[in-house]
Amino acid sequence: MFLAAYPAYALTRLLDDLRARDYRRLDDLGHVYLDYTGGSLYAESQIRAHADLLASHVLGNPHSTNPTSLAATELVERGRAAVLRFFNAPSDEYAAIFTLNATGALKLVGEAYPFDAKCRYVLTFDNHNSVNGIREYARARGATVAYVPLAPPDMRVDESRLLAELDRGGPGLFAYPAQSNFSGVQHPLEWIALAQARGFDVLLDAAAFVPTNRLDLSRVKPDFVSLSFYKMFGYPTGIGCLIGRREALSKLRRPWFAGGTITVASVQGDRYYFAEPPAAFEDGTLNYLGIPAVEIGLRHLERIGMDVIHERVRCLTGWLLDSLTGLRHGNGATLIRAYGPVNTAMRGGTITFNVYDPLGNPIDHRAVEAKANGAGISLRTGCFCNPGGGETALGLSQDELAACFTGAQSRLTIDDFRQCITPKGSGAVRVSLGIVSTFDDVYRFARFGAGWQS
Repeated sequence: MFLAAYPAYALTRLLDDLRARDYRRLDDLGHVYLDYTGGSLYAESQIRAHADLLASHVLGNPHSTNPTSLAATELVERGRAAVLRFFNAPSDEYAAIFTLNATGALKLVGEAYPFDAKCRYVLTFDNHNSVNGIREYARARGATVAYVPLAPPDMRVDESRLLAELDRGGPGLFAYPAQSNFSGVQHPLEWIALAQARGFDVLLDAAAFVPTNRLDLSRVKPDFVSLSFYKMFGYPTGIGCLIGRREALSKLRRPWFAGGTITVASVQGDRYYFAEPPAAFEDGTLNYLGIPAVEIGLRHLERIGMDVIHERVRCLTGWLLDSLTGLRHGNGATLIRAYGPVNTAMRGGTITFNVYDPLGNPIDHRAVEAKANGAGISLRTGCFCNPGGGETALGLSQDELAACFTGAQSRLTIDDFRQCITPKGSGAVRVSLGIVSTFDDVYRFARFGAGWQS
């Protein structure tokens, strides 16, 4: 029945061979991995290739011209070029800036963006906290912060409300995710040009999108793109990227300088001069031993083909959505309520939901996680650093949240927060599919879901 409903899955069989060869530890350990939005998995061949590279080179700190430094610099620049090539980003238009992760990339933009009293920071409810946090930089400099809400149950943005907010005009910064890390919704990339035409720079959080979707920066041209490589191919961790349009990067005003970011700095002369991007944004010594693994990981994805990965995830997501949302208790009550689209149109492989008892009461997501742990299933629970998505999904109002925050100005524990907003709940369950997910993975999880029936 699965192949009859999703015949395109047969075209992705090479991923089954890849899993058996390069990710066999999953099946050797009997593990069901459903946390790809949290982090992808590395292939054994990636680790071997990186180890072989390190074993065959002598690499030193790149900030010099000795032989080992030059060797490291060459590999770093190869990695940088590979990033731009993978995203089809013209090197005369974009620069690839290595960071610790997507959060580090977002912080670079937030701390250096020229917010002022005439500026606006517009963002969607559906954003990671690392995007939400930029509002503190904006407010500190007198800028206006405006959120565009989501509409349940599909968890999409009402485009008319977005356009009304953008029509109020820039200058300013508009930030949104290409794909929600909460609901899996894919927000239109066409918003980039719409916002730019209204005087906004656009910050696109691509961290959840690029592991299973093609992002072509010759066709859509956000000013800033943030991503983490471990979310794409598992290894290395601790390396992300800000891909920035050179024109937009020239607007940024960094609040400090550091080793590696300047051409000249003087103590007695009390002056400093920034290098050109990307160096101006790369503080201190880069992870020059890890960056070569980025090129190896990108080559791994290129050999497979992003279209193949995308199609596999689409098919598995569709089947799992149908299976989970079709579950019922003996009295006919709905067992699982998904937050977000229940079909595969404009959505990725992230499915977030809660489990309900026969009387319609939510079952604590922590209980679901504990039972999944016992079954060898890796999933994630909570609000996934996306409070706007969580508040919308759970139906939490501004007044309810304000009541929780009254008298808790400096510190509020998660347990205090949970107690305050009971019985609506404080989180959800998230499963997410990726590069080597199989039908057996989703079938086993569907059986796990059915185990909650009464």
